[in-house]
Amino acid sequence: MKKINITVTGGLGRMGKIIIKKIINSNQFNLSSVTEKIKNKTINKIKFKTNSISSIKDCDVIIDFSNPKATMEILDFAKKLKKKVIIGTTGFTKQQENKIKKISRSIAIFKSGNMSLGINILEYISEILSRKIPNYYQISVTDNHHKKKIDYPSGTALMLANAISRGKDKDLKSIKGKIFLNKKGNLSKNKINFFIKRKGKTIGQHSVQFNNVSENIELKHIAFSRDLFAEGALKAVLWIKNKNKGLYNMQDMLGLK
Repeated sequence: MKKINITVTGGLGRMGKIIIKKIINSNQFNLSSVTEKIKNKTINKIKFKTNSISSIKDCDVIIDFSNPKATMEILDFAKKLKKKVIIGTTGFTKQQENKIKKISRSIAIFKSGNMSLGINILEYISEILSRKIPNYYQISVTDNHHKKKIDYPSGTALMLANAISRGKDKDLKSIKGKIFLNKKGNLSKNKINFFIKRKGKTIGQHSVQFNNVSENIELKHIAFSRDLFAEGALKAVLWIKNKNKGLYNMQDMLGLK
């Protein structure tokens, strides 16, 4: 089988480094190029480039774990060259989300706030459970990550909250409650409240809870290694290779829609 040529953006980030290593050790993929903020720097025989037409021209698929601004930049180049894009970056504004949807009318984009199988099954189950749980149950989403993660709630927490909202047949904006970062406080009733920690080296711990005075129902996922996110992104590459355009996610790939 012909190897798939991949450009990795955000190559010096935690996820970028893991993905690069897996590509190099794979017999299915070839590392076409790596981009970062720095220019013309070589680390471990890998030459880093900045985002540009020339840096992605030889790839088949781009894997992006960078930052929202860089993602928007790379999408403009990808659209011009008709390249497929896997987006693992989170923290997009509403305007940026709309731009991603617009560009997906021209090229194939796979976007997920979390690339793990477990989280996406948790998202699926959360929607089903939310549909069945009575409205008088208090709902909360916990979102624990390492201290260097900037955005909160995380893309994963928002995935789960949106699933709960769909189960209630409501827009998340209408039932989004309070956000507690590294602290506790009084809850908003009949809303989805977020309990967030940004401490230590936590890779990712998320849960959905439905509570009343008599019981607590909890769905929980703990990531022990970032490898599962890299593996999910590379599976997405194989899945999207024959797509011409459209916006897809893990639910599509796993057949959960």
